[in-house]
Amino acid sequence: MQALPFLSAPLLLARFFAAPFQRARRLPAHASPLLLRSTAVELAVLAGHLLLYPTGISRERPLPPPAPHPGVTPDGHPAPETVPPSPGAPSMLPTEGRAHPPVLLLHGFIDNRSVFLLLRRSLHRHGWRHVEALNYSPLTCDLRKAAELLSRHVEEVCARTGHRRVDLVGHSLGGLIARYYVQRLGGDTRVRTLITLGTPHAGTAIAPLMSAHPIVRQMRPDSAVITELSLPAPHCRTHFVAFWSEEDRVMVPATTARISHPDLHADNVHVAGVGHLALPVNGTVAAGIREALTSAQTTEGAADVISVA
Repeated sequence: MQALPFLSAPLLLARFFAAPFQRARRLPAHASPLLLRSTAVELAVLAGHLLLYPTGISRERPLPPPAPHPGVTPDGHPAPETVPPSPGAPSMLPTEGRAHPPVLLLHGFIDNRSVFLLLRRSLHRHGWRHVEALNYSPLTCDLRKAAELLSRHVEEVCARTGHRRVDLVGHSLGGLIARYYVQRLGGDTRVRTLITLGTPHAGTAIAPLMSAHPIVRQMRPDSAVITELSLPAPHCRTHFVAFWSEEDRVMVPATTARISHPDLHADNVHVAGVGHLALPVNGTVAAGIREALTSAQTTEGAADVISVA
């Protein structure tokens, strides 16, 4: 019986986005070509994602890193004499300074990790060796509990990979969960960069369409969670990057996907002609994500040089 929520999730996903599409069908004849095109792309993305949805239901099992050549470290240097690891010891990926930090991808409401298929391929193709897409249950009824689960997973990833910090990318509700973890649960000590895609940072008025679900009510502008995120966050060390689009019909108003907080170091990136569902699969957005992650690493490296000097 526990599988039934997962089996019904694609239908709930379709219903959740039905209202914006119904509204799009009533657009006037003089509607913007950009809006019409983005709506058509959204419908295509939704159809494709419903087909892929079953492939992302199960939890991802992290793959062990490729074994280095005997006598050679993962970065190609001669390996010093070391004691062989004990049986059962966790495999360690390249440690800090030898590779990009791990990137964790967090999906949106009633979705799963399959939404990040193209984004993770893009990151792998451009040199990110450790990318994981996390699943949280559609039965989750409290954003705060989901943030606590994310906290534990981040600690596990850091312990497993040897990295002190990670980067997070969250789509829609996933970005809000990640922000709550960073801002309210001390996650800024572990998260270097948090990138959000169409996340209702100030709450969205579209949420009452499914307000029977407690976690949807937490995405409303007047929710306690949104109020908590507006509280002071002095000395927050995480860099935020928020991608938003005027064609995002799930964010009402569209500017709610922007971050506006005096204590947070945040960049808001406007992308034209990209709807809510298309944000995780759009090539321009993927390029922007890679640029933001690379820029953060360059800045961090420069800061390390200055502090050593």
